[in-house]
Amino acid sequence: MTNPIVKPFWDAPTGSWQYVFHDPKTMKGAIVDPVLDFDPLAGATSTSNAERILSYVQDTGIEIVWILDTHPHADHFSAAPWLSQQLDAPMAIGAQVTGVQKLWKDIYNLSDDFAVDGSQWDQLFVDGAEFMVGDVPVRVMFSPGHTLASISYIAGDAAFVHDTLMMPDSGSSRADFPGGSSKALYQSIQGILALPDDTRVFVGHDYAPNGRDPACVATVAEHKTSNIHFHDNPDEQSFRALRDSRDRTLALPKLMLAALQVNIRGGRLPEPEDNGRAYLKIPMNYFEPR
Repeated sequence: MTNPIVKPFWDAPTGSWQYVFHDPKTMKGAIVDPVLDFDPLAGATSTSNAERILSYVQDTGIEIVWILDTHPHADHFSAAPWLSQQLDAPMAIGAQVTGVQKLWKDIYNLSDDFAVDGSQWDQLFVDGAEFMVGDVPVRVMFSPGHTLASISYIAGDAAFVHDTLMMPDSGSSRADFPGGSSKALYQSIQGILALPDDTRVFVGHDYAPNGRDPACVATVAEHKTSNIHFHDNPDEQSFRALRDSRDRTLALPKLMLAALQVNIRGGRLPEPEDNGRAYLKIPMNYFEPR
């Protein structure tokens, strides 16, 4: 089995990790969870993060064959469409994204012509799907809990687990968004921890507790021994009590109501109105203040 070279890209404003992984022999690669920059005060998007990724890919000589989303993110916009256009590479996400689209279509009261069939992506991966990036085998693992559509990509010895696990000193990710479930999150994490101990687990976010530098990777063995939510091998009931209690104290992500209506469109802004400008909707008084 060929293992990939992984290049992480840090986005400080959203605490997000983006990745490029590639096969060192064939130089074929994939991009995971790229971030489109958004200034909420100006209502303006830009492509600084995506341009960093594009420059790295071009300078390194990587042929991108997939642009992969793990789920529709609540804390940043996806840059997948922009990179797809620049690199002529297909976009993919998990097949359960249609459930997220239906849920948020109702929350945003979108019109009947908004498609909830996942057609905004080129490929919808089912659980257990397998494909190759060069000589690197990639397996799709359905890993819901943080959202009902989350998937992980197991590429050789590298697992891109999105917002399911955090770094060991932060534990796990929240499960209180619409469609989230601490029960499903527990089962998903059990699947990740069942991977070989030397599997490199790349996380989607890091908030760098206690002033340390941002970090993005730990092995399955390190999570088993030092993850603050799993080192004692908790049963489902104990984990759910811990996770649910913690989630009740958390404010909603600042960009959630902006980001989801973009990301359920595959990272595209709503269609422009008759003045040629796109607009975002904010559902008033749907969520209780925290």
